[in-house]
Amino acid sequence: MKNKKNTTILALLSCMMGVAAWTFSPASFASEVSQPQNSGQPAIAKRIGTIKTINGNVLTLAADSSGPETTVTVQPTARLLRLGADKDLKNATPVQLQDLQVGDTIRARGQASDDGKSIAALEVIVITRSAVQAVSDQIRQDWQKRGLAGIVAVVNPASGTITISIPSFGEKKTVTVHTSSSTVIRRYAPDSANFEAAKPSTLQQVHVDDQLRARGDRSADGNDFTAVEVVVGTFPYVEGTIKSVDASANTITVQDVLTKKTVQLKVTADSQLHQVPADAAQRMALVLKRAKSGGASPSPSASSAPADNAVGRQAGAPSGGMVPGGAGGGAPRAGGASGLQRMLDQTPTVTLAALHKGDALAILATEGAASGAGTIIKLYSGVEPILEAAPNAMMLAPWSLGGAPGGDSGP
Repeated sequence: MKNKKNTTILALLSCMMGVAAWTFSPASFASEVSQPQNSGQPAIAKRIGTIKTINGNVLTLAADSSGPETTVTVQPTARLLRLGADKDLKNATPVQLQDLQVGDTIRARGQASDDGKSIAALEVIVITRSAVQAVSDQIRQDWQKRGLAGIVAVVNPASGTITISIPSFGEKKTVTVHTSSSTVIRRYAPDSANFEAAKPSTLQQVHVDDQLRARGDRSADGNDFTAVEVVVGTFPYVEGTIKSVDASANTITVQDVLTKKTVQLKVTADSQLHQVPADAAQRMALVLKRAKSGGASPSPSASSAPADNAVGRQAGAPSGGMVPGGAGGGAPRAGGASGLQRMLDQTPTVTLAALHKGDALAILATEGAASGAGTIIKLYSGVEPILEAAPNAMMLAPWSLGGAPGGDSGP
């Protein structure tokens, strides 16, 4: 996804940093205000964000999804520390105010204004952009290496387990995902496929037919998976033809041939619109026909890896199931990518204005599409041969190939 946000950086850090004195919330980074020890002491607040501007001793932290910009006035007696590569606050080194740079991520601690928009900082802890990038790369690689994804089949809060189904061509494998009190569980926002917008959740809020991706360790026989992190969501899939396009309003109306419903979908800057070339569509259709008839391996990329993704449908819709795992997401081989998904994601992009009434589409959308309106995550036109060969059998994932939940925006 495009437009990396401050929350992405902080969510990455939350996965890596075990410092009790500095805990990042993975979904919302509004201020943490500690209660005064007695009524005569002012409240101490904490602000976390990325430096947008520096003007003397005044820092402006960029706004995020949880609130407006924050002004941080660094007090003359403030303690300034830089977190080291080991991410241990005990080993942080002193820095000077002039060492801070735009783009650095900081946590400021001090007295907040009554409106909460500014803080007089008595302590500033900084993480440089290079350190953030290093953490980002490390976690992305870990999601690729230890990622698993599938469709939720059974949730058992008593045992702390989730049974997922991993669809493939002609077969389904089930894996039991084990969670514990230390497992981080998040749920995608109804209107977003961005990992940074995912909210803290619980096992009780995981539902049958949710799409799930987990990071952790698989047992030797592949039947069990111990999760350190789980993210779930619902991403409806639409196959249909265009009824109308309104490029000025960035909306498209589609007749879903599977549910017989008419859905209106929004196109945003994060929406990925692709045009599948005719020759590529024919090759993919042939692959699906062979797989459907029990023929040769369905991977059009000649990869020996088994397919790991299948189509997602909202609860109550015709059977299917999308594995939300761009770069791995659920293959028996951790980190394996579906050849068909890879080919789809590498097809040329197309503008909304280039789409026309009657065009056949395959669309992955946000949860609102289940009720007739939503936002497009991925759209593929030129797919009529594929849909004719195997309706409800395309392979779509809510993030791009390349790693962690959230695609290009990272986890």
